[in-house]
Amino acid sequence: MLDRLEAAFRGADAVVHLAWQIQPSHDRDRLRRTNVEGTRRVLEAADAAGVPHVVAASSVGAYRPVEDDEPRDESWPVDAEPRRSAYSVDKAATEELLDAWSDRLAVARLRPALVFQRAAASAIERYFLGPALPARVLRLPLPVLPWPSGVRVQAVHADDVAAAVRAVLARRATGPFNLAADDVLRRDDVARVLSARRTVDVPLPVVRGALSAAWRLRAAHLSPGWLDLAAGVPVLDTARAREVLGWVPARSAVQSLAELVDGMVDGAGTASPVLRPRRRARPSVVGGQASSS
Repeated sequence: MLDRLEAAFRGADAVVHLAWQIQPSHDRDRLRRTNVEGTRRVLEAADAAGVPHVVAASSVGAYRPVEDDEPRDESWPVDAEPRRSAYSVDKAATEELLDAWSDRLAVARLRPALVFQRAAASAIERYFLGPALPARVLRLPLPVLPWPSGVRVQAVHADDVAAAVRAVLARRATGPFNLAADDVLRRDDVARVLSARRTVDVPLPVVRGALSAAWRLRAAHLSPGWLDLAAGVPVLDTARAREVLGWVPARSAVQSLAELVDGMVDGAGTASPVLRPRRRARPSVVGGQASSS
């Protein structure tokens, strides 16, 4: 595998490493081999091929958890302190690899908030929602939105992340860059996007217990570690990306979320196998007329 990567990289001006495996969430060893060891192989191959610049996708999830809304810049600690989110642990581990290779390669890493786009709608439904919460229910106004108490998150549109990647490449920039839209998504923002008639705050331990049970039963694809991550992620200060890259997000977090939800309702996707659209139900014939079920 390393030889194949080296051959593919040879002659490239830069390597942009965005690959990350989310599922199967129950196979912890497989995820770590793919994500952490896979990143190690990318860095080794880039070095062997003489690639001068590597840009890697990290995440807000790599940061040390917080209990406030104070914006944190890129100096906030990234570490693998004990936590229950496997995603966070592996993102922090890949950051350690990027640090270790920074004396041999010009390395940049992007730390985005949640990344949304319409084209990823069906993939997000498959990888995160599972059979317990089909996206089709979003077509109707929700009578009530249960919300984990105190949780707030940021988001950024995939096109804005792509713009940051282009800017990093054009400027041969190195180091970490936080990426997020200016607004922070809270309970009421999400309720408006989902047209929820009312909201109910639910204590985090209750939500985690329910999610954990559903995940163990394979009724939910989202592991409880993702809730732990959401409950502790810092609010991102994006000043460095703006100053060094000239980066300004074109879409708000609310706009990006609304686009994603619309895409989930429609089963949107692309020709990519990973982003394939949701398969539509085959039409059936009732009384001589075609209908879908």
